[in-house]
Amino acid sequence: MIDVSSKDEIHREAIARGCIKLRRETINRIKSGAIEKGDIFTASALIAIQAVKQTFLLLPFCHTIRVDFVKPNIWIEGDERVCVEVLVKARERTGVEMEALTAVSIALLNIWDMVKAYEKDEYGQYPYTAIESIHVVSKTKIS
Repeated sequence: MIDVSSKDEIHREAIARGCIKLRRETINRIKSGAIEKGDIFTASALIAIQAVKQTFLLLPFCHTIRVDFVKPNIWIEGDERVCVEVLVKARERTGVEMEALTAVSIALLNIWDMVKAYEKDEYGQYPYTAIESIHVVSKTKIS
């Protein structure tokens, strides 16, 4: 791990975003509440929050941080994507972008898991499904 002991604790924020491409039929199931495993929006928002808190366990070079705020936002974009954006805030010595990226990644994986039965083709493969463009939208440090 990097030594951050000499750094001051300051306000830090990061926003990350990513999307999952799904079949149009799956998007229609989501819209109509016909996903057998439940509401992807509620489940994925909770999972994103939990992922932020567990980032240091998944990525061994990340510091354990005290998270002050997490705000997941999940929406349907067009007729073939579900997107996830997560804002993370903390007053810490190190940034929170890895926590935001982890939250987005795990939330998107959860969506895939919840809809995989509808995404498989006749061979049991996923030719239409893809997690796309996970990235940091912004990061902020305020002394």
